Amino acid sequence: MPRRRALILALAGAAALLLALAPVASASWIRPESGGSPNANDISTLYTIVLIMGAVIFVLVEGLLVYSVVKFRRKRGGPEPTMVHGNTPLEVGWTIGAAVIVAVIAAITFIYLPKIKNPPNSSANGLQQLAGEDFASLNQPNPPNGKALRINVVGQQYIWRYDYIGAPRLTENRPVYAYYQMVVPTNTTVILQINSSDVAHSWWIPKLGGKADAIPGHNNYTWFKISKPGIYKGQCAELCGNNHADMLAEVRAVPPDQFKAWLTGQRQAILQSQQALAAQRKAGEGQ
Repeated sequence: MPRRRALILALAGAAALLLALAPVASASWIRPESGGSPNANDISTLYTIVLIMGAVIFVLVEGLLVYSVVKFRRKRGGPEPTMVHGNTPLEVGWTIGAAVIVAVIAAITFIYLPKIKNPPNSSANGLQQLAGEDFASLNQPNPPNGKALRINVVGQQYIWRYDYIGAPRLTENRPVYAYYQMVVPTNTTVILQINSSDVAHSWWIPKLGGKADAIPGHNNYTWFKISKPGIYKGQCAELCGNNHADMLAEVRAVPPDQFKAWLTGQRQAILQSQQALAAQRKAGEGQ
């Protein structure tokens, strides 16, 4: 085999292998990840329905195309195949068919969209306190009972900060906060207000729903409700600088009692750190 042909075949094989393995890197083959929150499950279900419909149409169209090429090809020594132009019934039929398919997809999408956008109430065994302060949001629906744990997510190169705005305040009315890992109670609806203090970022924990951009001077919103304790990982989904790959995110879901204990400990740890820093400054250390 000539060297050039072997090289082309090798490159084509490598490209095919990369395309075949690329979905594996997304951790859920060809479907969006699910299993962490109801909105993520609905996104995955809607995606799967549209994918199946698209796959069926693809197979039908490509099958008919291949069949026509083989069936009506010019045979060796035979006459030139008859050229056919225009077929009004056929053209009207596939136009109506395409319109019906689009209408069906739109109808299914409108069935799922409210469940993806609108958060449900917390479960009876979820956190029933810390309903939180309302965000000044015009486009993020509240749960039917209006109660949810509200957390302000702030992106900054290259870390995420989480402000628990409904918890008892620190000094100077600052909220309790945490970096990198967001701790939340299970079976509790959590509404996130997302923004950035420097450049554009994007908050995304795939198992907890769709991503939301973090834009300086603008608030975006999303929500999730986790039923099982565990750790859910993600990372910034917007190229935000040289160390973008290091901007990881993590949500740790714990039972409500453990969450309340963690929140109390986090608040005390921050207050103690502030007091220690004030003492050092008063003593003139580090100046």
